[in-house]
Amino acid sequence: MAVAGPVATRYHADRQEMEGHTMALIRPAAVAGMFYPGDRQGLAQSVAGFVNDAAKRAGIGPNSPIVKAVIAPHAGYVYSGACAGEAYARLLPGRDAVTRVVLMGPCHRVALRGLATTAADLWQTPLGSVPIDREALDGLSDLPQVFAHDAAHKQEHSLEVHLPFLQTVFPKMKLVPFAVGQASAEDVAAVLDRLWGGPETRIVISSDLSHFLDYDACNALDAKTADAVERFDYAAIGRDQACGRIPMSGLLKLAPEKHLSIERVGLCNSGDTAGDKGRTVGYGAWVFRA
Repeated sequence: MAVAGPVATRYHADRQEMEGHTMALIRPAAVAGMFYPGDRQGLAQSVAGFVNDAAKRAGIGPNSPIVKAVIAPHAGYVYSGACAGEAYARLLPGRDAVTRVVLMGPCHRVALRGLATTAADLWQTPLGSVPIDREALDGLSDLPQVFAHDAAHKQEHSLEVHLPFLQTVFPKMKLVPFAVGQASAEDVAAVLDRLWGGPETRIVISSDLSHFLDYDACNALDAKTADAVERFDYAAIGRDQACGRIPMSGLLKLAPEKHLSIERVGLCNSGDTAGDKGRTVGYGAWVFRA
């Protein structure tokens, strides 16, 4: 398979690794069959379709530039899967070197301060189990804003909906997950900086945009948000503009310091895909390159 070639429609779990984790703490899939297909083959085909279609449209190939980080949406695949696929298609170049993905998203169900990670060893989807990078998490033990809090992850969809995309694009990865509550841009940036790494590490920030506006109002507000994102002006992104504004703020603060450029690769809303134009949710996808 070429470095940036089509992704497979089936994820092959490492059977020996699974056997070695018979006593592992497991976070089971919580929203399979709701936000994304609950059957293995249907899920694999859905994700591969989103990624491969986007890669074909964008002309992604082995010599395409490497993407270090992305912002991508986390709604049901029927609504935002194609937009997310635009970001993940750009992550194909260099993917063979990737062994770690840092994933941050908002915490929708549990109120908390700081960045909640997990005590689990494996996170599951219908495509198999994703190992958690416990060594990376242990290396953050001196940061007071980071703590294990599995209740924050138990029913949280903002991270889980990304896992099938990550399993498909980065089959050798370990995951470093965070459900982000109330935190400063500096708090989030400090964690990202610690985990920045090199060619082996990619960063995914999960966020939808405006919620429950009519179609025209959604487009107007999301355009304003996109402009702020592309100016790295995280302070200009209000609570009603992006549910993942706090994890986004850390990346937007750090990106100029890391000399990253930004490119918008998707902007739409549920009225463009499968939803009612009278009550929409906005979605955006951006990629960050050195």
